[in-house]
Amino acid sequence: MSATTTGSRRVLSGMRPTGALHLGNYHGALKNWIDLQYKYECYFFVADIHALTTGYEDTSKLESNVWEMVIDWLAAGLNPATSTMFIQSRVPEHSELHLLLSMITPLGWLERVPTYKDQQEQLKDKDLATYGFLGYPLLQSADILLYKPALIPVGEDQVAHVEITREIARRFNHVYGREPDFELKVDKAIKGLGSKNGNQYKELRRLYQEKGDQAAIEKARALLAGNSRLTLADRERLLGYLEGTGRSILVECEALLTSAAKVPGLDGRKMSKSYGNTIGLREDPDAVAAKLKQMQTDPARVRRADPGDPDKCPVWDLHKIYSDAATQAWVQEGCRSAGIGCLDCKKRLSDRVVAEISGIRQRAQEYEENRDLVRGIIAEGCEKARDLARQTLEEVHQAMGMNYR
Repeated sequence: MSATTTGSRRVLSGMRPTGALHLGNYHGALKNWIDLQYKYECYFFVADIHALTTGYEDTSKLESNVWEMVIDWLAAGLNPATSTMFIQSRVPEHSELHLLLSMITPLGWLERVPTYKDQQEQLKDKDLATYGFLGYPLLQSADILLYKPALIPVGEDQVAHVEITREIARRFNHVYGREPDFELKVDKAIKGLGSKNGNQYKELRRLYQEKGDQAAIEKARALLAGNSRLTLADRERLLGYLEGTGRSILVECEALLTSAAKVPGLDGRKMSKSYGNTIGLREDPDAVAAKLKQMQTDPARVRRADPGDPDKCPVWDLHKIYSDAATQAWVQEGCRSAGIGCLDCKKRLSDRVVAEISGIRQRAQEYEENRDLVRGIIAEGCEKARDLARQTLEEVHQAMGMNYR
């Protein structure tokens, strides 16, 4: 069963609760979600368990961070009438499927996820020698596989997480979705390869299953394709045994590559709370204008009369998000000719940013004053998500022989 036959219009994505959101969060993911909710059946979740993988030592702000983020979602435009919003930990099936999948997932698969070593390097001040941190890609896979979505919206740097999810689904389906006497038929097919080729196939499969060696699986496929002694049925069995496929219980999803606008922080680096260079979605308009006024510009423009290069100025990256074509042309011409000053340029930008934030700020205030409404939206979303998750977990229990009656 492919993703196109189950949940063919379903999209799933999540976000760690870090509190009130900023422009980087909005243009990096949230704005895309708002567009997707009118095209697909969307499920968006607060990844509070994921927050523990790097922030387990201090959870004092976790609850407030969750509700602040949900309010920002709603104020920015996520519509509970068209999308399902829920909290990860309130659907315990996430944790159970994570545990069950951990029984069949090779350690090597987790250790080779690119962000595993990257985050260890970036977060040297934290003790990340925990299973929770090693296993967070598997938890992400459980998050996805529970809902059988067709598409997962990601940037290019997150494609690896979708790929490991596909591999885990194939492995689960291989282990628990095989035909009767599958092992006996596979053994017979391996013998049909001949002694030398049979041993090579076993070794290549081991390298792929244990180490995630992509070169090994390609060699194995070539080995099978070039062997004329195999029947078509045996070739398909050996391909399935190699890749971990079988009867599809868990559905393989596809990555939906999304373009995220480059949102610079006030210091020119990526906008991030850890850098202290953000503009919040609900920030006071006067504070936003003051921050933008002090924002870093092209270092070549020391004096007002010095020409500049917008491509070297982080303010220009924000103009590309907020300004229309006429304003962008005005910036390009005025900056390069020194016809306008940096404060002139920032003022035009500030007006646009403040206008957008003011609208979000006003809507957020309405939700702030009606927390029961917010809690009700999430409670309803949790129930809807859990109904879907229970169905998948029931199928998993049945496949694993854990339906005790």
